Formats: sequence, structure tokens, C-alpha cells
Amino acid sequence: MSVTTIANRYARALADVITERGEMNEVVAELNDFSSLLSQHEQLRGVFASPVIPIERKRNVLNELLSRLKLRPTSSNFLQLLLSNLRLHNLDQMLHALSRELDVRTDVVLAEVTTAREINDQEKALLRDKLKTATGKDVRLQFRTDPNLIGGVVTRIGSVIYDGSIKNQLAQMKQKLMSA
Repeated sequence: MSVTTIANRYARALADVITERGEMNEVVAELNDFSSLLSQHEQLRGVFASPVIPIERKRNVLNELLSRLKLRPTSSNFLQLLLSNLRLHNLDQMLHALSRELDVRTDVVLAEVTTAREINDQEKALLRDKLKTATGKDVRLQFRTDPNLIGGVVTRIGSVIYDGSIKNQLAQMKQKLMSA
């Protein structure tokens, strides 16, 4: 079974629990913080991923971390479950799957926006409003820059790409001139 399939199963189960308990934002934030902690400490991530380190030693390390971090029981129990099932090293995939699952449940779409330069908060708000109107859903924006676009915006929502970049417009013009 693929890691993605497994991550989706864990995500659906966790989404059920945190939605029912009203802990969605808190648990997601705690698990993201824990994931960041692991990514900042490569040795720690290695401990949980290593097949040669006994599970009891891993459990002791996790328990020590949890006692210091003071996470809510739902977050702690989820991390303990992942460790017991030898999946803690897949936490990032679980969190991506959880984010997608919660977006579906809360009717939010992810829009990946690429611009030639950083845009200001006012431009981001305007873009969010236009995309919300176009999709009929709340929109979570994820930004990145690519100077090769020259100008304009490329937005991807799911498998649909809206390419309003100058680079694309120049390519279309070139195509038209070559076919004329």
C-alpha cells in the first residue's frame, strides 16, 4: 500500500475526531509545529525513521518530547499512534493529506499562485476575492515567485491552470505570427 493511501486513511480518521471535538485549528497547529521540530532536527527525524532503533527507545524519546511540548491529548495520541504503527516518519505526508481532507470538508480550495514578483497584501486580498467569486468557494492562497513569468499571474486550482502571465501572452503572440 502506498504512503499516500495510508496518509489519506489516517487523515480521514483524524479529521473525523478533531471535527467532532472542535479542535481542528489547535490540533493542526500543534502537529505542524511538531513536524517543524522534526525537520529542524535531522537526528531526531532519523531516530523515528530508523528501523534499527527499538520502538521502546523511540517511545521514550517521543514521550520526553510530548512532556516538554504540552500538546493536547488528541495531538499526543495521534503522534503515539503513528509511532506504534511505525509511521511517525511519514508525518509530513499525513499533514498534507489532513490539509486536503479538511479543505474538502470546509469547502475550501487551494489556489497555487505564481507571480513574477512578490505582491502586496491588498493585491493578495483582491486576488482571493476574485478567485472566491470564480469558484464559489473559500480560497486558501499559496504564493511563490518566478521571475521568468516577466509579469502577470499564473494560478492553479486543482488541475485547472489560469495563465495570465506575460510570458504566456508573448508565446501566444509568437504562435499567431508564425501561423499567419
